[in-house]
Amino acid sequence: MLPGQAKWASASGVSLGSSRTVRVIRWMESLVERAGSAGALPTIQKLWSTDRRPVELHPTKEPGLQAGLIHRSLNFLLALVALILLLPALIIIGVLVWLTTPGPVLYTQVRVGLDRRLPLDGTQNHRRQLDIGGQPFTIYKFRTMRVDAEHHSGAVWAQQRDPRVTPIGRLLRQYRLDELPQLLNVLKGEMNIVGPRPERPTIFAELREHIAEYPLRQRAKPGITGLAQISQRYDSSLDDVRAKVQYDLEYIRCRSLREDIRIMLKTIPVILLRRGGW
Repeated sequence: MLPGQAKWASASGVSLGSSRTVRVIRWMESLVERAGSAGALPTIQKLWSTDRRPVELHPTKEPGLQAGLIHRSLNFLLALVALILLLPALIIIGVLVWLTTPGPVLYTQVRVGLDRRLPLDGTQNHRRQLDIGGQPFTIYKFRTMRVDAEHHSGAVWAQQRDPRVTPIGRLLRQYRLDELPQLLNVLKGEMNIVGPRPERPTIFAELREHIAEYPLRQRAKPGITGLAQISQRYDSSLDDVRAKVQYDLEYIRCRSLREDIRIMLKTIPVILLRRGGW
């Protein structure tokens, strides 16, 4: 236990006599230690307040086996139905990308997925060859940039009026249509319809050095849309990411089938009205 932790836990209304609470606290501390954030305990304190319970994140699985199976089945069914209904639109978009810009129609990229690992303790081997924050997987998108978009810049965020974006790509990004191929990721079980957006390993490594809570969002399976996406525009700064992390943690605390459906419905006007896209 860190110095002063007993006082902090008492002030937060958390009973250290509860073995479950102690496990959660130790697990959160281990995540912050892996993020390399010295003195990050005050930031973790933000996950508690006097009028709400602590964020309950299970270190190994989603809440309840039956609930997890229902959640997975619903995501699979929705993704399958959406792919069937949207197949004509997917074909048209693919043809437009192929005709208007040289290069592949689909863009694949490695992203950081769900982190199922147990928290580290003193009896475990702390050495890992590579810790990217979660299970890596390949994400699918319609290509919206030139093939050589990152040849000189490397992995960077897209900006408003980004010259690397193609004309058809700009339209796709405004309506978030470039994300539709990720329905395949949902069918494969790598993503959900709703969840925190997955990030690239290089950007993930950079963000967790600046935002202590960032690794906590990996305790939920990534999604195509999420509470952060319907609440805020595309990221353009570190402050934008900090705000979205708080939305992601709020989603993890309150996640349920009802919450997922609410976010899905709220995603529709975000797409149609081009809110936050560029």
